[in-house]
Amino acid sequence: MSELNQAPRAKRPEFRNINAFNDLPGYRWPLASIVSGMHRASGLIMFLLMPFIIWMFDTSVSSEFSFARFTSVFNNGIGFVPAILIKLVALGLIWSYLHHFFAGMRHIRMDLFHTVTKEAGKKTAQVTVILSFGLTAVLGAKLFGLY
Repeated sequence: MSELNQAPRAKRPEFRNINAFNDLPGYRWPLASIVSGMHRASGLIMFLLMPFIIWMFDTSVSSEFSFARFTSVFNNGIGFVPAILIKLVALGLIWSYLHHFFAGMRHIRMDLFHTVTKEAGKKTAQVTVILSFGLTAVLGAKLFGLY
């Protein structure tokens, strides 16, 4: 009898095949998934720039002469590579480290306290983005000599 009182439901669309050109451009990724993807990208950036990191550390601590050479690279460039490009690579490295650190802390917090809700994920993703880009802006201003 209760079946007669209910209105017929509208048929839901069936998606059997995904057309990447039509379906994916309209999909909005939640901020938590963007932060998760950026966490992976920042880890890859740090891995790929490991020779640059090792070079920076080695030339900055070896001797006074190598430290002077290190600072001149950031002021004048090296060979055909201008100083602005070196600073931009260093700025990308700064962002990648900060974002990877804060996103890693976010994941550790979720694992420890089991706060895996939609609201908590959105809020911690916002905090991660704000902290990583905010501190990158502050350190980038110092790198480019604004203060």
